[in-house]
Amino acid sequence: MPLSWRSGGLLLGLVFFLAVLLVKPIGVSTQFVILDGIIWDQINPNVITKTETGYTSNNSYLAKSKGKYAKSAANPINYSFVFVLAMLLGAGASAILRGGNAKEERMIPEIWRTNLGNSTAKRMLASFIGGFIVLYGARLAGGCTSGHMMSGMMQTAISGYIFALGAFAAAIPTAIFLYTRRS
Repeated sequence: MPLSWRSGGLLLGLVFFLAVLLVKPIGVSTQFVILDGIIWDQINPNVITKTETGYTSNNSYLAKSKGKYAKSAANPINYSFVFVLAMLLGAGASAILRGGNAKEERMIPEIWRTNLGNSTAKRMLASFIGGFIVLYGARLAGGCTSGHMMSGMMQTAISGYIFALGAFAAAIPTAIFLYTRRS
């Protein structure tokens, strides 16, 4: 049974509040960089090195913040990385519990089908490209919507509000373009 937007919003707010209160603010996009570092370090063990004072890398991005990212890639079992894995597992469990996505009408909403066609491959390609652009923008901005906007606004950071304005300034016209019914 799906949650109403009010219940879902309140539940999401509670989860973010508890995360900030008990552990640290939520942020996700950095963990994609950490995953890249983990894979890269497996292929080339010289990418991350342990020093007397911690970790460093010959890659400037992994070495930044005094080797914080290099340390996370060398020791990936940490709160943030496990949080991202739990999100993936939770999404999978949710899909299974609600009956999966086996039906074609769940894969392609009617308004998408009316406006942009019936192709599942086209929808998945558009979703992949959109996700890539969002992730690229998140890394360019130094954080994602959960870190900048949601955790940032909860902590009353001006950057969180600016990020939210930019995100909605781009999302609203895009949604209007994609989902306005055309005859």
